[in-house]
Amino acid sequence: MTGLQRILAAFDGLSADSLPLMPITMMFAADQIGVPYGRYAADCNVLVEGQIRTAEKFDFDHVSCISDPAREAADCGASIQYFDNQPPAVDETKSLLADKSLLGRLEVPDPLGGPRMHDRVRAAALFRQRVGGQKLIEGWIEGPCAEAADLRGINRLMTDFFDDPPFVRDLFDFVLAMNLEFARAQIDAGVDLIGVGDAAASLVGPQIYEEFVRPYQQKMIDALHAMGTRVRLHICGNIRRILPGVGSLGCEMIDIDSMVPLEQARREMGPGVVLAGNIDPVKTLRGGTPESIAAAIAECHRRAGRPYIVGAGCEVPRDTPEVNVAALRDYARSHRP
Repeated sequence: MTGLQRILAAFDGLSADSLPLMPITMMFAADQIGVPYGRYAADCNVLVEGQIRTAEKFDFDHVSCISDPAREAADCGASIQYFDNQPPAVDETKSLLADKSLLGRLEVPDPLGGPRMHDRVRAAALFRQRVGGQKLIEGWIEGPCAEAADLRGINRLMTDFFDDPPFVRDLFDFVLAMNLEFARAQIDAGVDLIGVGDAAASLVGPQIYEEFVRPYQQKMIDALHAMGTRVRLHICGNIRRILPGVGSLGCEMIDIDSMVPLEQARREMGPGVVLAGNIDPVKTLRGGTPESIAAAIAECHRRAGRPYIVGAGCEVPRDTPEVNVAALRDYARSHRP
């Protein structure tokens, strides 16, 4: 089977020759081709080369357009810090929407006209040319809570939930419109799945999640499905308090971070969703041995049950020994779903 076929079989509840393998790699992939991460995040040609080289070397079933969460914010005009060998980052000391009144004048950027969003769309098209039909091609957008935090500032957003709910909903409406256009451009360019990163959602409790965040995640996921794509939801952090709500969104795949017990995720999210993860990326994957990693992934597989995709709780750290990443591959390829 191809990597694409293997992943789609997991999504559709069909049999496959082995477990799908979908670790998130960014800095690790840049290091595989010996380029500073600043170049990887700035040039789609470099990103595509790093992803394909890494996927071929470790037999990953996918390639991904992900590089950093600052693309949409950058094209909105936010202040971004760029580094030679680290990911770009939003400068929260100069948040674009520190003054809430500016939201009314903020325009949705053209994903085919802004420099950083368009670069990701170009990556999707390059992937389609080189590995289309073989590896699953993953696009990426920020979720409503994460992108709102990038534009407003995380601390301001958390107080806005209490102090100005109408503004939060207006901000989420803007994010939804912008990122659905961004997703559509990537889908048109050739991606098979859209990853939605919404790390900031792990910081809210059940009440705020149900009142504000989940309704907009639902709108986003429903709209992505209407575009004909699959959805991978990635929320870094401890989401134990909001597992039932996350599980009800209808995503094909949900990444589970290492601090969330997989058996609890399966119990509270139900039998249909594909769970991915969730070994500790630093302690277990980077700091372990091939033997200890194989044992840890076997335990994740047992706790998650079916359907399951092999991966870490979050990004593979850049200095992870190659034999440790190969251990993920060896487990995936030697086990059927």
